[in-house]
Amino acid sequence: MSETQGQVMLLTGAASGIGKHLAGALSARGHRLLATDVNLAALEQAAQAWPKDRVRTAKLDVRSSADWQGALDAALQAFGRLDVLLSVAGYLKPGRGHEVDEAEVDRHLDINVKGVVHGTRVVGRYFASQGRGHIVNVGSLASLAPTPGLALYGCSKFAVRGFSLASAMELKPLGVAVSLVMPDAVQTPMLDLQVDYPEAALTFSGAAPLTVEDIELALVEEVLPKRPLELALPPSRGALSRLAVALPALAATLTPLFARKGLKAQEKAKQARAKG
Repeated sequence: MSETQGQVMLLTGAASGIGKHLAGALSARGHRLLATDVNLAALEQAAQAWPKDRVRTAKLDVRSSADWQGALDAALQAFGRLDVLLSVAGYLKPGRGHEVDEAEVDRHLDINVKGVVHGTRVVGRYFASQGRGHIVNVGSLASLAPTPGLALYGCSKFAVRGFSLASAMELKPLGVAVSLVMPDAVQTPMLDLQVDYPEAALTFSGAAPLTVEDIELALVEEVLPKRPLELALPPSRGALSRLAVALPALAATLTPLFARKGLKAQEKAKQARAKG
């Protein structure tokens, strides 16, 4: 099915950031969506800007298998079919692995890893039964290379990549594609919260952050029509991340240089915020 024909999608994390933008942008392109989030109040507020004939909303805690089944049922009831799952919901709090508390371990793994696993499992089973479908999991460049200062987040995104690649191999013979999108830093509230954490300096070590529009274009021009196994954004940073994981000793040597660059960018971001 061509991207331009209009598909039915289940979208997570739609109350803010990338998910919020995609709900509006994809519905404007003619797609129909069940937009979900654990924060129902924020989701309903965001939904006021979306076309009601093409977007329905539902509460979904991605940590809950039962909630996933409920969201799938709601999408089928609302639209009669489902073509694409967009797993966007995620969680990040900077911190070094030996310093974080137990609750943060659970939050990162439950939301980022279990959320993707449950969604792929529940929706993947439905797609396999109908012999078609497309699962799009959003990882990160932290899926490719170690990110000191974001140890838990990186751990969770490494797991997302491993599970997505294995699931792609399992589901391909059944007519179902799995794509993993791995963006660099994106200008969203998740990026804003990292400005005040020096541990997150590597997040700011690239050029200007990606925008939610960049993610939208990558989806509509590459991911939805071509269904690639992986897509790193931007490609240049993706190549650097792959080099870092292939040559960890070299990465360990270069990481402090990138961290210093990131700290300078964080300071500029703080100054810009102070000026309003």
